[in-house]
Amino acid sequence: MSWLQRLRIDKFLLVLVMVVILASLFPCRGIIKTLFEYLTTAAIALLFFMHGAKLSREAIVGGMGHWRLHVVVFLSTFALFPLLGIAMKVFVPSMLSSPLYMGFLYLCALPATVQSAIAFTSVAGGNVAAAICSASASSILGVFFSPLLVGILMRTQEGGSMNILHAIGSIILQLMVPFILGHLARPLIGAWVAKHKKLVNITDRSSILLVVYTAFSAAVVGGIWHQITGWSLVSILAFSLVLLAIVLVINTWTARWLGFNTADEITIVFCGSKKSLANGIPMANVLFPAAAVGTMVLPLMIFHQVQLMVCAILAARYARKQVQHIEPATAPIPSATTKK
Repeated sequence: MSWLQRLRIDKFLLVLVMVVILASLFPCRGIIKTLFEYLTTAAIALLFFMHGAKLSREAIVGGMGHWRLHVVVFLSTFALFPLLGIAMKVFVPSMLSSPLYMGFLYLCALPATVQSAIAFTSVAGGNVAAAICSASASSILGVFFSPLLVGILMRTQEGGSMNILHAIGSIILQLMVPFILGHLARPLIGAWVAKHKKLVNITDRSSILLVVYTAFSAAVVGGIWHQITGWSLVSILAFSLVLLAIVLVINTWTARWLGFNTADEITIVFCGSKKSLANGIPMANVLFPAAAVGTMVLPLMIFHQVQLMVCAILAARYARKQVQHIEPATAPIPSATTKK
C-alpha cells in the first residue's frame, strides 16, 4: 500500500468507491431494501453513540481559552463556506448541474471533521488542544446548525419547502440523542472504548459504508448514473479544489491579519477548512429522500479526498518550516578555541 501513501490516497475512500460500484451493480430492492434501511438507522445511532463515548471533556476544557481562535474557525465553517456555496450558483447550469450544486450547498453547510483536523494540526506543529476543542465543538454544533443552514440555503436557492423544524427534530432524535447517551455512558465504557480504538473505528466506518450502500442503491434505482457523467465528476473535482484553495488562503490571511501565532494559525487553517464525511453521510440519510442521498453526498466524497491530499502536503510544509525555524536557534555555537 506504499503507493497509496505516496499519492496520499485515503484507503477508506477506495472502499467507499467499491461500495458505490457494488450498489450500482447490485442495488438492494424490496424486502432487502427495507431491511437495509432499518440496519442503516441502527448503524447511524451506534455511530453517534460511539462518537459521544469517545469525546473527552478534559481535552475540550483544555482548549476553551482560545475563544478568538474558535470564533474564526466557527465563522469559516458555518459562514465562509455557505457564502462560497451561494456564489457557486453563477456556474449553474453551464458548469454544474442543479443536483450537484445542491450537493455542494449541502457540503458547505456541514461541520468540520474531527480526526483529520486534529491529526493534521499535530503533524504541522499547531495548537492541538485548541484543535480538539474547536473540531469537537464544530461537530456537536453542526447537529443543530447544519440542518438549519441546509434548510435556509436550499429554500433560498431553489425555492424548496424543506421543513427546518422537522429536519432538526429528526437530527436530534436520530443523531444527538445517541450522542448524548454515549457521552453520559463514558464513565462506564470510556476505558473500554479507549482500549479498543481499532474496533470502534471499524464500527464507525462500517456504519458509513452501510449508509453509502443503502443510499446509492436507492439512487441507482432512481437513475443516478443517467444524470452523472464523466464531465460531472471532473467538474466536482475542479470545484472542490478551487473551493478548498479559497478557504485555505482566506483562513491563512485572516489568522495573520488578526495576529495569531504560527501554532494557532495552523489550527485555524486545518480546522476551518475541513468538512466531515463521518457526519455528512449519516445526516444526509436523515435529511433527504433516499433516492436523492447518493447525488447529495457525491461532492462531499470527492471533496473529502481532495482535502486529505492537499492538507497532507500543507501539513508537511508547515512541519518543515517549524524545523527550519528551530534548528538555527538550537544549533551549537562553534568555539573559538576549537582545534582545526
